Amino acid sequence: MKISVIGLNHKTAPVEIREKLAFDSPELLTVLRHLKSKFTQAEFVLLSTCNRVELYSAYKPEDGVSSDELIKFLAEFHGIESSSFKDYLYIHNDEEAVKHLLTVASSLDSMVVGEDQIIGQVKESFRLASTARTTGKVLNRLFHRGFTVAKKVRTKTSISSGRVSVAGVAVELAKQLFSDMSEAKVVVIGAGEMGELLIQHLLHVECKDITVVNRTQERGEDMANKYGIKAGAWQELEEQLIEADIAIASAGGQDYLFKKESFEKITSRRRKGSLLLIDIAVPRNIEPAVNEIEDVYLYSVDELSEVAEQNRKNREEDISCGMQIVYENVREFMEWFGSREIGPLIGQMRKQFTLISEKELERFFVGSREEASCKDVMVPMVRRIVNRLLHCVIKNVNTVAKEHGASEAAKFVDNIVQQAEEISSETGKKRDES
Repeated sequence: MKISVIGLNHKTAPVEIREKLAFDSPELLTVLRHLKSKFTQAEFVLLSTCNRVELYSAYKPEDGVSSDELIKFLAEFHGIESSSFKDYLYIHNDEEAVKHLLTVASSLDSMVVGEDQIIGQVKESFRLASTARTTGKVLNRLFHRGFTVAKKVRTKTSISSGRVSVAGVAVELAKQLFSDMSEAKVVVIGAGEMGELLIQHLLHVECKDITVVNRTQERGEDMANKYGIKAGAWQELEEQLIEADIAIASAGGQDYLFKKESFEKITSRRRKGSLLLIDIAVPRNIEPAVNEIEDVYLYSVDELSEVAEQNRKNREEDISCGMQIVYENVREFMEWFGSREIGPLIGQMRKQFTLISEKELERFFVGSREEASCKDVMVPMVRRIVNRLLHCVIKNVNTVAKEHGASEAAKFVDNIVQQAEEISSETGKKRDES
């Protein structure tokens, strides 16, 4: 059995590449079901966030799964050439794949280290995979291990203290560019989880004029009532931007809400000074060319990295402690993963030992000895000897597993099985000759 992850993230690929491979929830279910219909024996979980797209899989070599096949599948699903993103991918196998998931789930691989959103996103991805019935024994255990590790890291370190989220970094950037946030008119586009985080952070820095605009007005009004801010109608978004000082976009969707041409019409009607736009959506809500408009300053999620890097430097000790927890759990998981192979191999070893003893007894009880009175005593006695020898071998297997890991123990047993098969084959030949 093999565990693999194929993906790209904020470290390896810019947002213009990541958004090409991004999935929303309905697409996740669709692609998982297509994968399962194509590779029926394999297991899959697909994680897609603003900062990463990762496909986790567990399969046997004979399942017909390979990295190239999975990359081709993702490219075909999105209708793009694999050459447009292949150079940005990372591929991790087995132990490295396990370490990667545990690091991701613990937010140690996030752009904003310590952010709480990633564990919810990992859990949601696993839930969708369970709904699509694409998980199995291996990925079930791996992802639950990831949930446990994430909890331990948050409990045993202070990594999640303070304002640690992409939303928090966006507000921090706005704060750096606007000396008095209390006087700024801010428009939050989108009332999802990220939109709510933005509102919380804006209130924390004492913003007094916040308007949330959402496609579904009822949801926007509920959010506004919850936090004591204003709600605007979606069809009035342009009017809101004409009066805004800051707009932060986090709405879902595959197409730009604003392109340069349409945004120029908005800026031509503005009577205020500069407008700060922060687009933390993936796919992006605002066309990058909007940044070319005079007095408009557009920042994408990738351009928040400088603020996020300072957050990482401030948490180096917590990161180190968190990684120790990850390493311990990688080792424990890989011991379990390796031990899955030992059981069947021990069964094969027992079968070969039994086969050798039976063939030797057959060779002995031939001719005049075929009806020997001692046969009824010797046959069970030989079986007891074989079982005792097997017990000794299994004890040694357990010692190897404990001292050198399950993978080494599996190799040890596999070597014995191969030798036993050779002995069994030789014994059979000698019996036929006699």
